[in-house]
Amino acid sequence: MAGKTLENWIDAQQARGRYTFLRAEAIAGSGLSAEAVKKALQRLVERHRVVKVKDYFYVVVALEYRNADGPPPSWFIHDLMAAMKLPYYVGLLSAAALHGASHQQPQEFQVVTDRSVRPLKVGRARIRFFASKSIAQTPTVNMKTPTGSVRVSTPEITAVDLMRFVKAAGQLDNVATVIAELVPLIHPKRLLEAIRQSGHVPSAQRLGYVLDHLKARSVANVLHEWVKRQSRGTVALRLGRIMNGAKEDRRWHVLVDEPLEVEA
Repeated sequence: MAGKTLENWIDAQQARGRYTFLRAEAIAGSGLSAEAVKKALQRLVERHRVVKVKDYFYVVVALEYRNADGPPPSWFIHDLMAAMKLPYYVGLLSAAALHGASHQQPQEFQVVTDRSVRPLKVGRARIRFFASKSIAQTPTVNMKTPTGSVRVSTPEITAVDLMRFVKAAGQLDNVATVIAELVPLIHPKRLLEAIRQSGHVPSAQRLGYVLDHLKARSVANVLHEWVKRQSRGTVALRLGRIMNGAKEDRRWHVLVDEPLEVEA
């Protein structure tokens, strides 16, 4: 009976377009005891009616996502981060996909916050977190989802983050392919502000080289003027490579051991 009562309350939340709830809300809203709610939630999780993300945070599973054991993270990430009391934005490959750069489909949902957070498994989806100290000043855009909206890094911030966290984005050739799709959305001045905010000169050098390779000189030139004024050294284009025999690109002071391969 308790399970049915709690399920009725969950049905009412879903009918109002709400797909997340806190355990404390379930206790208060259903009128059941904490122990009864705990047991009812366990049964509902087993039936794939809800999915537990944290002990205190649950996601309602819409019928069309029962086979996936949960809805896409974009449906609930905003509420989850609010419950965790952490700033956030959807970033990297996940942001690129939301901006329409879908050539490289992310295998995980990538979120940037202000500290280290362990990855989460929600149904079949995996959420991975990346730390950035400057998140409070990072420009974002709000994008609508079926359940509300999410904060997403701008195309310019997305490009910079892809270079900063290149290993997490599937290595450099994949990153260059994604950036090629983002180029039409990138505004040179906003990109300059993004790279200034990161303050990471090696990323700017590598990004500039990639933009040159993509023949996006109007965007790359703005970066080049900034890089020239910074204290910089020669950097490897691909992280972790032995640079014996690599050729230096003199414009960006980048050591290139093999050419970029950008998928069309």
